[in-house]
Amino acid sequence: MDSVFYVIAIMGCGDGQVQCAQQRIETVRYASAAQCRAAMPAALMRNTDVDFPTITAACRQVGQSMADRVGRDRRG
Repeated sequence: MDSVFYVIAIMGCGDGQVQCAQQRIETVRYASAAQCRAAMPAALMRNTDVDFPTITAACRQVGQSMADRVGRDRRG
């Protein structure tokens, strides 16, 4: 069974979306990247208090699949 899930990272960026820095991670976990991307507009609306000219979001994969663990264990 895979232990991979996705979370939404809220990013604060300077003008022109340069020098972005992660400000927080949403606590909700999504089973797929598609579900995560679909939830991004609502996540941005919940995080308008970030003190940057531009706020953006990105889906981040968290965890490790069983195939990745097995491959690493065999190599190492």
